[in-house]
Amino acid sequence: MPSVSRHISRVGLLAACGLLLLAGASGCTTTQDTAAQKQAESKRILERREHKQAKKQRAKSHDNGSNEQ
Repeated sequence: MPSVSRHISRVGLLAACGLLLLAGASGCTTTQDTAAQKQAESKRILERREHKQAKKQRAKSHDNGSNEQ
């Protein structure tokens, strides 16, 4: 009955490989989600920084305009 033992070993090996592939695929999705979240956060930070700089620039040009009068 060694053939039954080999068959069970092969099925076990295939099952283990399948589980590893599934785990790897789900890990990639998590990594992609994390990357998307970080990219969105970075975009928000840059937009806030740009808004703040524009506000400073408007205040600076407004102050310079009142000094020239």
